[in-house]
Amino acid sequence: MTSIKTASVFIAIITSITAVHASVPIIVNTPIHQRAVMNLCTKASHQLADGDVAGAKLNIDAALRIDPKLWPALYIRAQIFTKEGKYELAIQDCNEALRQYPGCVEASLLRASIKVRVGKYAEALKEFNYLISLHPRPVTLARALSDRAWFQATCPDSSFRNGQHAVNDAKAACSIMVWKDEDMIDTLAAAYAETGDFDSATRYAAQALAIKGIAPVDSKRIQQHLTLFQRRQPIRS
Repeated sequence: MTSIKTASVFIAIITSITAVHASVPIIVNTPIHQRAVMNLCTKASHQLADGDVAGAKLNIDAALRIDPKLWPALYIRAQIFTKEGKYELAIQDCNEALRQYPGCVEASLLRASIKVRVGKYAEALKEFNYLISLHPRPVTLARALSDRAWFQATCPDSSFRNGQHAVNDAKAACSIMVWKDEDMIDTLAAAYAETGDFDSATRYAAQALAIKGIAPVDSKRIQQHLTLFQRRQPIRS
């Protein structure tokens, strides 16, 4: 459920891969084509963050026509497929992005989240655990911890729920992000609800809603969670 904003994640990925592999071009083409394809990807990423899935798809398809194996574009298309409910296609793109660049931890994290959606809970938990064991860069580690926390707090299958583990993961994620990410604070609220501590759940949901600049769609979702907690009900994904 929780995620770092798409555009921010994409820009961070490109920055890190460019810095680490400065001598290796992302695509084998002219500099003009490289700039063009990366501009398309960046624009698609921002559109996806703004909820413009159709616009993002047009730009990412154009990028992949220039370079069908460009892993950042494959990762973004996987996000688009996920929003469209085309989970098998999304997993295929995640697999290919990881084959092109095994260091794309975000694609692996997206794949784990998709597995949760399709009910492959054991596979999802195994992937979350593996990703966290890699100790990726802080923002990705925070997202992985938060996603595992959400899974363990809200999974429909009670055998995979563990409220206290979820609280520990969510607290660690919030700490990494200096308590400025509303989604991760909301995840901590859900984790407390799973433990039966609805007073803490209510308090953290209210804290999430108070984050400056929260998007209306996120505010609406977290408000719904707050209402559940006030009724002393946990969240079930």
